[in-house]
Amino acid sequence: MKYYIIAGEASGDLHASNLMKALLLKDDNAQFRFWGGDLMQNIGGTLVKHYRDLAFMGFAEVIMNLKNILKNIKFCKQDLLKYQPDVLILVDYPGFNMRIAEFAKLNHIKVNYYISPQIWAWKENRIKKIKRDVDQMYVILPFEKGYYEDKHNFPVNFVGHPLLDAIANRRPVNSDKFRIKYHLNEKPIIAVLPGSRKQEISKMLSVMLQMVDKFTDYQFIIAGAPSQNLDFYQQFTDQNNVSIVENKTYDLLSVSYAALVTSGTATLETALFKVPEVVCYKGSSISYQIGKRLIKNIKFISLVNLILDKEAVSELIQNDFNEIKLEVELSKILDKKNREKMLNYYYDLEKKLGGKGASEKTAELIIENAKN
Repeated sequence: MKYYIIAGEASGDLHASNLMKALLLKDDNAQFRFWGGDLMQNIGGTLVKHYRDLAFMGFAEVIMNLKNILKNIKFCKQDLLKYQPDVLILVDYPGFNMRIAEFAKLNHIKVNYYISPQIWAWKENRIKKIKRDVDQMYVILPFEKGYYEDKHNFPVNFVGHPLLDAIANRRPVNSDKFRIKYHLNEKPIIAVLPGSRKQEISKMLSVMLQMVDKFTDYQFIIAGAPSQNLDFYQQFTDQNNVSIVENKTYDLLSVSYAALVTSGTATLETALFKVPEVVCYKGSSISYQIGKRLIKNIKFISLVNLILDKEAVSELIQNDFNEIKLEVELSKILDKKNREKMLNYYYDLEKKLGGKGASEKTAELIIENAKN
């Protein structure tokens, strides 16, 4: 079958690439055309646009880049009609993908949505468009199935979280070899994950690196995002005497003692690697004020806390994300007693996420539903 896949961010590229692998195992005639990244491109098929050209963070940034976004939407619609896939697979990225879903439905293309928009947090009115335009929804968070089916009478498939597969299937990392390869010393590593977009990296990284001179018994290593060039990080690394590991976040987490993590999928990844973390977030003032008014009935911003429904990891948001409070919270997770408590929370988290096999389950359901 012909599959048209749209993933607009680094996490979507990862999960879509694993889904593509699973589809290839179950469909010998699978053909892919997609919007995504390097991981999807490594699987094969035709890359239409790279996500580095699509990712804009926050309300203000979206408005500033609205012309480009609308241009991409128009091109995508034309490209979709020209390709005429058997099924369209949308991966998260709702601002863009919901528009494409509506267009595809009107043009009798089957719409499958993998990794639901977080309408339980904000823009709950999107449920009307989802029920109208999406043929099959595959959710990855355990509470989402009840949310959709009990609250909105919309049947969905809970397939488990694909991060469990992504982490379990990776090759183990030898700590000594890793340190030698990246010229690291023997001090315990604190991983610094400032996000993947230029806007968020610029806001997060300078504050995170203020910890370097306060915790001299540790070495701070930045996880470089695949969407950014090494040159972009030089402005931060040169003056702080820290190292950077490019496009090897999982390898870095596997040898880390603690982490400072920008809110997003990375908070869950860090937890699944059993690394104590402090979750951080700071957006532009305009974006934050708008977001605060739109997001309702949600107590936390990190996926770890949302899934566990408790504050298992500390969250420093907007004005609370500062040098003083970050030092306090980092000190806490370096303390043995606090670390053990957080690790116990992590084991509970893994149980709640269900077993492995999300990609395979989703692939089977997509193929089955496409044939009906």
